[in-house]
Amino acid sequence: MNITDFLANYWPFVLLGLWFFYKWWNSKRVIAMLPKLKKNGALLIDVRSTGEFEHGNAPGTINIPLQELSGRLGEIPKSSSIVLCCASGTRSGMAKLLLLKNGYRNVYNIGAWSKFLG
Repeated sequence: MNITDFLANYWPFVLLGLWFFYKWWNSKRVIAMLPKLKKNGALLIDVRSTGEFEHGNAPGTINIPLQELSGRLGEIPKSSSIVLCCASGTRSGMAKLLLLKNGYRNVYNIGAWSKFLG
């Protein structure tokens, strides 16, 4: 089987694999930038539900659940860098898109909140 046949038959799996790779790579990139972002006063926002946040969270994070984010944009200065997290990176990815759409420029998705721990 040549590469063209492989892609024709398995392209959904290839795209899914690339998506997971991108999430992994981006998370590693943000983790590497985290000390500098924190030093420069970045806001660390956890977009999980209040209940999830109360069961465990990273020190220094504030909780703004995704469903409340659009109504609470006034609490987030546009001049600050923002690092988002959730349980897996999906909700924080949606939050990143929302913030970018509303004029925020320095927005990063670290993925799972536990990555702040370590």
